[in-house]
Amino acid sequence: MKFKQTIALLAAMAVFSQIAILSSCTSQKEVAPADTAEKNDGPGNSPSQARGKEYDLQNEKSRTQEFSLSRENRYYYFTEAQLQKRLGNIDKAIEYLNKTIRLDPNSVYLRKDMIDLYLRQKKDEKAMESVRQIITKHPDDIDSLILYGKLQESAKDLDGARKTYEKILKKDPEQREIYLILGSLYLEINESKNAFRTYTQLVKHYPDAYAGYFFLGKIHSNEKEWAEAEKNLLKTLKLRPDIEETRFELITVYKARGKDQKVIELYEEIITSNPSDIKATLGLACHLHKIGKLNEARDFFKKLGKENGSNPEILRSVVRIYVNEKKYDDAAIILDGMIAAVPADSDIRYVAGIVYEGMKKNEEALTHFKKVFPDSTFYQNAAIHAAFIYQEQGKIDEAIKHLNEVISHVPDNPEFLIYLGSFYDEAGQYEKAINILKKGLEIDPGNSRLYFRMGVVYDKWDKKEESIDSMRAVIRLDPKNASALNYLGYTYTELNRNLDEAEQLIKQALKYKPNDGYITDSLGWVYYKRGMYDFAIKHLEEAIKLVPDDPTILEHLGDVWLKKKEVEKAIDYYRKALKKKQDSTILLEEKIKNAGKTKKKSQ
Repeated sequence: MKFKQTIALLAAMAVFSQIAILSSCTSQKEVAPADTAEKNDGPGNSPSQARGKEYDLQNEKSRTQEFSLSRENRYYYFTEAQLQKRLGNIDKAIEYLNKTIRLDPNSVYLRKDMIDLYLRQKKDEKAMESVRQIITKHPDDIDSLILYGKLQESAKDLDGARKTYEKILKKDPEQREIYLILGSLYLEINESKNAFRTYTQLVKHYPDAYAGYFFLGKIHSNEKEWAEAEKNLLKTLKLRPDIEETRFELITVYKARGKDQKVIELYEEIITSNPSDIKATLGLACHLHKIGKLNEARDFFKKLGKENGSNPEILRSVVRIYVNEKKYDDAAIILDGMIAAVPADSDIRYVAGIVYEGMKKNEEALTHFKKVFPDSTFYQNAAIHAAFIYQEQGKIDEAIKHLNEVISHVPDNPEFLIYLGSFYDEAGQYEKAINILKKGLEIDPGNSRLYFRMGVVYDKWDKKEESIDSMRAVIRLDPKNASALNYLGYTYTELNRNLDEAEQLIKQALKYKPNDGYITDSLGWVYYKRGMYDFAIKHLEEAIKLVPDDPTILEHLGDVWLKKKEVEKAIDYYRKALKKKQDSTILLEEKIKNAGKTKKKSQ
C-alpha cells in the first residue's frame, strides 16, 4: 500500500464526479422532447359535447395535423442537434436546439443541453444567462444551482458562488460534495471561520467524510490549536490510512507539540510504504539533525548526496519544498549534509549558494558559488551571483577580477562580457567597458543588449554621438525595444534637437510600455522643451503618480512650474526632489535659491 493519493486530489475527484452537470447533457440519456399535447379521452368526453355543441370533425383533424407537424419538427430538430453535436458541429447543434426550444420552451432538459453546447464553445456568458433563466422558473432545481455556482467560480465571482452554494445547502443539506466546494472556497478567500462551520456541518451529516476531518485539522493547525488538530487528523487517518498528506500534516502538529518520536514514526511509516518518497526522507534527515541525532542524520544525507547525481528529483525537491518556501535554515542543514558526502557536486553547491545568499550570509554564498565548475549548467548563474555579491559589498574591483577569471574559462560567452562591461562602467573605466563590449559584439554581432550597454557607457563618457549610434543599432535589431526608444528620445530632448523625432520615439516606447513612469516623464520633458507647458505638466504629474519618489521627475515638475511663473509650486517640487536626491545636489540647491530670489522680486 502506497500513500500516494492526496486529500485535495480525492476531494476533487469526488466533487467532479458529482458536478458532471457541467456536461450533463452529454452524459444523460438523450431522450426526445416531452409530448405536451392535450390528451383526448374519446368523443364521449370531448369539450364540444360537454358544451352541447356539434363536434366539428374537420376542424379537429386540421388542428391535430398542425400539432403533429409541430411535434415532428421538435423531434427532427432535437435529433439533428444531437447528431451535429456528435459530429462536433456545435454552431449547427445550437441552431437546431434553439428551434427545438422555441417549440418546447418549458423543457428544462433542452435548456441544460443548450448550456452544455455553450460551454463547449467557451461561451460562459451565454451559459450563465441560460442557467439564470432555468433558476428563475425553477428555483429549486439543485443541478442548475450547482452549475450556476461553478460558472460563477469560473467568472471569478467568488462571492456570488459562495452565496449560491449556501443556498444549495439550505435547500438540500444532503449535498455532500457542495460542502467540500464551499469549504475550499472559504479557505481560498481566507474566511477560516466559515470554512470551519462548513466542514463541521459536513462531518455532522456524513461522519465518514474524511476530507472534512482533514480540513478541520488543518484549520485547527493554522490556529495553533494543536490538540484539536491532532484529534481531527487522526480521525482522517482512521478513515483513510492510505493518504500520506494526512501524515505530513500530523508531523507538523507533532513537531509543534515537541513529540519527536511521533514525528520520526510517521516519517518512517511513509518511507516504509514508499521508499522513494524524497519529501519524507529529507524531512526525517533534517529532523534527526535538529534533535541531535547527528549520526543517523548523516547517514541519510550521505545517501541523498550520492544518489543526487542519478536522481535529479532529490535536488528539485529541496528547491521546491525548502528553497522556494524560504525555509533556508532547513535547506542549509540538508545541503551541507549532502555536500559533506559529495563536495564536488556543482549542482548542490549552486543551490547552497542561493540558500546562503537568501540568509544574507554572503561569504558562505560566495564560497559555494565559486566552487561551481565551468562544465555545470549552473556555472553562468553562479558566476554572476558571485559578481553581484562583490558589487553589493562595494568590492567592484573584486567583481571585475572574478569575471575576468570566469571569462578566461569561458571566453565566448557574451553574457559575461555584458556584466563585465557594466562593472567597468560602474568603476568609471569607460574605455575598458567599451573595449569589453566591442569584444562581445565580435562574438555576437546581433546582440542588442551589448549595443544598449555601449550606448549607456558612451552617454556617461559624454560621447553623445556614439551613444546615439549605439541606440539606433539597438532599435534596428529590436524595433520594439522600449528602453532604447526612450533612451534615444530622451537624449535628443536633453540635447534640445530633433524634438519632433524625440516625441515620436518616446510615444513609440509608451506604446510598448504604456504605464512606465520614466518614459512618461520623458514625454513630459519633450513637451517642456517645446514650450508646451500644460501638456508637460499633465504627463509629468502622471509620471510622478507612477514613480512617486523619483527626484528627476520632481525636479522636472519644478522646472515647468517655474516657466509657468508658479514660483511657490516650483520651490515646493525642488525641495521634494532635494529630499529624495542622494548626490549631485548643488544644481538643485541653486535652483531653489534662484527661485527664492524671483519670488522676493515679484513681491
